[in-house]
Parts: sequence; structure tokens; C-alpha cells
Amino acid sequence: MHDRVGTFNAVISSDWSECLSPSGPFDFIAFNHPHLEAELSRAFRRYTGNEITLGEAGQKIRSLLPGPVTEEMMDAYLDRSFAAYPGVADLIEWCLSRGILFMINTTAMIGYFQRVFAKKLLPRVPVLSANPLVRYAARGTDPEDVRELNETRDKGKNTAAVVQHFGIPAGRIVVMGDRGGDGPHFEWAAPAGAFTIGSMTKHSLSSYCRDRDIPIRLRFGVSYGEGEGRDLEKEKRFDFMDLVEPLQAILTGC
Repeated sequence: MHDRVGTFNAVISSDWSECLSPSGPFDFIAFNHPHLEAELSRAFRRYTGNEITLGEAGQKIRSLLPGPVTEEMMDAYLDRSFAAYPGVADLIEWCLSRGILFMINTTAMIGYFQRVFAKKLLPRVPVLSANPLVRYAARGTDPEDVRELNETRDKGKNTAAVVQHFGIPAGRIVVMGDRGGDGPHFEWAAPAGAFTIGSMTKHSLSSYCRDRDIPIRLRFGVSYGEGEGRDLEKEKRFDFMDLVEPLQAILTGC
């Protein structure tokens, strides 16, 4: 990580799967092992709905995998299926050009992002907080600071550590997520004075926050009701560069 406090003047700590990207964290496994798709989807729904822990979901996936997911397998998936919502790469570049640390903070796999950055599919972010279930040997294209996320509550812990390291004040912290698995991150954000954004907000996050009196201060993209299926075509109509104006208002002075 950068050693000098003040290198960044604000931070956006955002989930990835179904928040900045239409894909899910286990899609690369289903791509290489299609017969596991139903079990993987079930594990995803259960931990993002806070029915089981992320650690328990990881144990289940380990038991299902017939072998390691190699870099070649990951690359085959990315070459065919990598996707981010419109404007996401541009938003990351916009943030970094203005001293705003864009931190991907997700239950998706470290190895997925190692290959994403190696293939230059996204601008490299300074900090990555992600699941170590799949992780490859370190490369020069990796983010400078890679933090392990073993449970959903680690999102808040990892954001807090980055905020403390750079001395970023509460009014210049933004947390973004979409599902109930992001609930603990939003729960950390509320007393920390961070601004919360729901992106493609699912009912599980809305209900988690409602039950705990946690405000979702801005909703971007599609907001789903209970039992409502995702509308991917509608989601893809939203351009994340449209967040620039509200972010400028939130992070006054950036």
C-alpha cells in the first residue's frame, strides 16, 4: 500500500458481483463445470441472504470442485464472459484521476481479479478486498494492496483499515453494495459516517437495512422488490458515469 498519508483524499469501497458487474462470483466455476451451476447458485443465494456464512459457502464449493481452477480456466471464462456495467471502467479512472481511492470489496475471488487486471479488462485499483478461495501467484499487475475477505463482515473491517491508513475523514467515505451480503458493510458504514449507495439493489439488502434502521442514502440503477427477478437488460441501460455528479456532491471538494 502507498506509505504516504494523504495520497488519496476519499475512498469508494464497492462490491463487484451484481453491483458493478452483472456476473456472479461463482460464474467462472459454472462456466468450467456446468453441472455445478445449480449448487453454486444455491450457495450464492444462501450466503447473500445471510442464511449461511461466506465461510460455509466456501467449504461447500471446495467440496464440489473436482480440482483447482487454473489460470487457463479463468482466462477461458474471462475471454468469453467478462462483463461490467456501462461506465464502470470510466468511473474507476475518474476516481483515481481525482485522488479518490476506488476499492473493490467483494466476495468474488482474488484470482478472478488477478487475471482481470493482467488482461487489462479493468483499470487496476489500488486496493482489492476479495475471497482467497481461488488465488494465483503474485504478479506485477496485481493491485498494490490485496486483502483477504473470508466473511462478509470483513468488508467493513477492510474498509476501516484503508480509511485509517490514509487518514480519510468520515464525510469522504462511500460504501456501495447490492445484496444482503453487503448488509454488514452498510452496518459498519452507518456509525462510521460513510455515505451508502445501493446499486442494482436487491430486496435482501433493503430488508437488512430496514430491519436495522440503516439508511441507504442513494439508490442507483434498478431496485428490486421481494421475489422480483433480475432484469439484466434494464440494468445494462444504466451508465455508472451518471454517478459522477452525485459523488461530486457527496465528496465535496474532490
